[in-house]
Amino acid sequence: MTKPHNSAENMGKTTNIDGFEPARAAILGAALKIAVFDGWSSSMLRDASKAAGISKETQIAALPGGIKDVLRYWSEKSDAEMRGAMATPEFAALKTREKVAFAVRARLDLLRPDKEAARRAAAFLALPHNSALGGRLAWKTSDAIWRGLGDKSTDFNFYSKRGILTGVWTSTFTRWLGDESVDEAATNAFLDARIDNVMQIEKVKAKVRASGFDPKKPIEFLARLRYPMAGR
Repeated sequence: MTKPHNSAENMGKTTNIDGFEPARAAILGAALKIAVFDGWSSSMLRDASKAAGISKETQIAALPGGIKDVLRYWSEKSDAEMRGAMATPEFAALKTREKVAFAVRARLDLLRPDKEAARRAAAFLALPHNSALGGRLAWKTSDAIWRGLGDKSTDFNFYSKRGILTGVWTSTFTRWLGDESVDEAATNAFLDARIDNVMQIEKVKAKVRASGFDPKKPIEFLARLRYPMAGR
């Protein structure tokens, strides 16, 4: 039995291909206000749908996965808007580390008007039975940033780049949630430090590659170090 294309697993795009985009947007808008007080729950979703003037039947069709689909939609919609902010000549002229910092800050800027709702969402996604979704959404944000940077990698680098940036994004987001400093100076400093760490890792990787290490043949590389003549 096939699943409807707007099921929880297939809501990877924020297009209106199924005709329910207006309903999702309306429900999300209402949910962001109500979640500040009630958190993210099925009862909150019911109240948000009612406040948005969306029938129960339409809400189920638009968001069959309930709250998880609302949060997925919010995250992916924000990723798309972040990509839009990155698509400028000014962005293209930046250095890689500056582009990453810009993208992460742009993503936080989109959440700022609904920071308390984001804090409640983070608590929801931190629950054991929701953590897998939280991980997937963080990975997708990282992937969106790398794609916005024009990354074309398809090998091991594809995963390592996204894995590292996922750590930068999630740790910076967590720091931001608790940041009460003026102009979020603490978050900005934290992000800069994390990007410095990433740049150091990239330098190490470059040196390793220059040494002749092939990640697909680690034993052969080690043997060459131990028995240099045999390696030749």
